[in-house]
Amino acid sequence: MSETRIDQTGAPEVIPDSSGRLTISVPIRIKRRSGRKLVTLPSGETAKPRPWDCAATPLQLALARGHRWLAMLDSGEVRSLKELAAKEGVDNSYVSRMVNLTTLAPDIVNAILDDALPDHITLFDLAVDPPALWDEQRLRL
Repeated sequence: MSETRIDQTGAPEVIPDSSGRLTISVPIRIKRRSGRKLVTLPSGETAKPRPWDCAATPLQLALARGHRWLAMLDSGEVRSLKELAAKEGVDNSYVSRMVNLTTLAPDIVNAILDDALPDHITLFDLAVDPPALWDEQRLRL
């Protein structure tokens, strides 16, 4: 991956101009990673990325895919998981696992969307035979 880095050092300064306006100069470092820019202050602190600036995690993509596929089933666009799998060009069991994600407890879904699940939790843990009761799902985590 190519990375572009612009480093500036020194203290912030305020520069007045003749019209009475002030220009504030703050030394920052700009890094380019995968087409995105990351602003780093001299202290090493970085701005928290906005949700729309971040690429979705594989688990977030799987959750979205499961909800899209469930909507296709509900609307009658496809009649079965088998037909859906054929249309999408994926395995039947994969479709079934992704649709299983739509039955997760709301707090687990929020943790997926916030990327706040513990690192040891995998897609397999959530998608394969999830318990029907939300309390039992939480116990698995």
